[in-house]
Amino acid sequence: MKTRRQHFGLSHKLLFLAVLAAFGPVHAEDDEVAQLIKPDSTVVSAGLGVASGNSADRAIFGQYNGWRKNEVGILLDFELIRRDDASGLWTNFSGSNLGFDNRELTFSQQKQGDWGYSAGYSELVRHEPRSVITGVLGSGTTNPVVNPAAGLSESNLELKRKGLTVGLEKWLTPNLMVEASFKTEKKDGARLSGIGVTCSNVIAGYPCSATTGALLLLPEPINSTTQQFEAKINLSGDNYLLSGGYYGSFFSNSNSSMKPVINAPTWNAGLVGYLQQTVALPPDNQAHQFYLSGNYAFNSWIRANFHVAHTKATQDQDFASMGLVAAAGLPPNFGAEVNSTVAQLGLSVRPMPKLSLTGNWRYEDVKDDTPLALYNGAFTNTPNSSEKATGKADLSYVLPVGFRATLGVDYAYMKRQRPVATTSITSLTSLREWTEELGYRVELRRSMSDTINTSVSWTTAIREGEHWMSLIPGANLYKEVRYVDINDPIGVFPFTMMDRKRDKIRVLADWMATDDLSLQFIVDSGKDSYAAPTTKGLHDSGMQSYGIDAALTLSEAWKLTAYINHGKQTLHVDHNVGYIAALDNVTLSVGLGVIGKLAKNIEVGGDLMYIDDSSRYQLGSGNAELPGVLPDVVYRATTLKLFGKYALDKSADVRVDLVHQRVKFDEWTWGNNGTPFLYSDNTMVAMQPKQSVTYLGARYVYRFK
Repeated sequence: MKTRRQHFGLSHKLLFLAVLAAFGPVHAEDDEVAQLIKPDSTVVSAGLGVASGNSADRAIFGQYNGWRKNEVGILLDFELIRRDDASGLWTNFSGSNLGFDNRELTFSQQKQGDWGYSAGYSELVRHEPRSVITGVLGSGTTNPVVNPAAGLSESNLELKRKGLTVGLEKWLTPNLMVEASFKTEKKDGARLSGIGVTCSNVIAGYPCSATTGALLLLPEPINSTTQQFEAKINLSGDNYLLSGGYYGSFFSNSNSSMKPVINAPTWNAGLVGYLQQTVALPPDNQAHQFYLSGNYAFNSWIRANFHVAHTKATQDQDFASMGLVAAAGLPPNFGAEVNSTVAQLGLSVRPMPKLSLTGNWRYEDVKDDTPLALYNGAFTNTPNSSEKATGKADLSYVLPVGFRATLGVDYAYMKRQRPVATTSITSLTSLREWTEELGYRVELRRSMSDTINTSVSWTTAIREGEHWMSLIPGANLYKEVRYVDINDPIGVFPFTMMDRKRDKIRVLADWMATDDLSLQFIVDSGKDSYAAPTTKGLHDSGMQSYGIDAALTLSEAWKLTAYINHGKQTLHVDHNVGYIAALDNVTLSVGLGVIGKLAKNIEVGGDLMYIDDSSRYQLGSGNAELPGVLPDVVYRATTLKLFGKYALDKSADVRVDLVHQRVKFDEWTWGNNGTPFLYSDNTMVAMQPKQSVTYLGARYVYRFK
């Protein structure tokens, strides 16, 4: 069940902006300025693009932009803006990427201060960058047939999305407005997933030996629809603003289950029977939320804001309608119901010009009202109610000599529902019912001159809790146990409940070295240290980040930009079976850009970008490194983008874009040294580790007067 709001159009716009960043915008900055001065315009951009290589070369490059399968594509975009000065009516109509499967169309009309409506249609296809080489018949359907002896063929998975958005707004009075919106998205396709069982009588439920475990790659078949509706009323006054309404989310899945068929005569019969069980897919669910939010200005130096909301989320699709068979005595459906209440209050006070205080408090109560039932014959589902509260307060004061100091306090509290006696939790040593965290922040800012601004901040926080709950069956089940009395050197404790100390420091500097050169520096460093009544588990994690951004104006016609960022994240874990893991993720990104004019009607530019992302796995036992240490997972990409624009006249341009990208991606999770992972039925998942793509696009841009 999901109650989080999703705006389908937003994700598509972000992807569209990413494509524009790669292929170059249709309009230059001077065109945008002209549109602001006189908004009436109609711009049409049409052209042709070509990309080198085959689909394997373009697997990463074309994951979302339509170039995975296409070597040649039509580039077609348009935008129409009209304003009627007499009536105040605005009309906007635009289309982007119309020649590809990530196209988008939007239309809106608005009469300022009176009414407005909008409609949008969007498509997006995600092409799985990895190819599935399999003998499974019906891969990606609800009835796949697994035959280990069958011949292998390549299958490229994709997930198609089609979204429709409609919005309305109406001003009833100068201070009262109503709004309504409806969004629907259809998903169709398949994504990587699988089923499997390890060789264990307890887990599998059948007699097995060392040769009767299996792992199968069976892509999840997707055919679902998500609908969202929102209606709200906005009321404003001289010193207040209120907004209240209803939000609903409805998810329906046409593929409620997957029923595999295993044709493997040489396999253990018990294993085959286990793997042929029906696999449940995401069930239908819905959520309803009512909310009220607003802000109020008591006077010029005291302001407040608030938000309250109640959400009811349910999932009650019958098992039979999903193709599942419930055991005798069980309810016909899960009957899931979660009721959430959120309340937030904020206050901002400025009693004097140099002093300001802000505070915010948020409370969330989640009640899991799902009925308990013995679904596996011995244990019930786990209730997951919780209670959370977070608060923060800041005091900021302007000191002499240009300094500004800020002191802050942060508080967080979480109480979790205790499991019931019929809940089985065998993988953990203990649980904690509640934890609380108290933190402090100090920040010092200074304008050292008209050209240099700096700031230094330090944050520290400590999370603790009183007792742990015993998970030992019997009379002491879920009884509180003192921290010092557990004494389990190889115990497994959830790191979200462990005592934690967090420290972080940040340094920022903004330097306008000259009228033409500006520099920005940022340094971040932090560490989390964990403690529990065990020597195992997560010990600590850390992060460091350093970055420099620069902008240089060479002349009125030429500008340069550059950046470099380096980051490192670390994780140290001592596993209870004996090994120690030191995991590092190191990233480096470098970029250089230039834009300028060769002549009055010729504009050129380019960007060179490099990114290196490496995940390192260091495994050891005691002070010795374990044999066969996992190799690094490495992603490196170098991208060169060049563009040139020639103005034929005031109404027409010709633009050419060239993009060259080289990618190297090594990941042991799917294979090592060119050998892909082999599933039990001989299915393989592969991706070309080195990819090189060159894209060339030419457009004719015309602006109608």
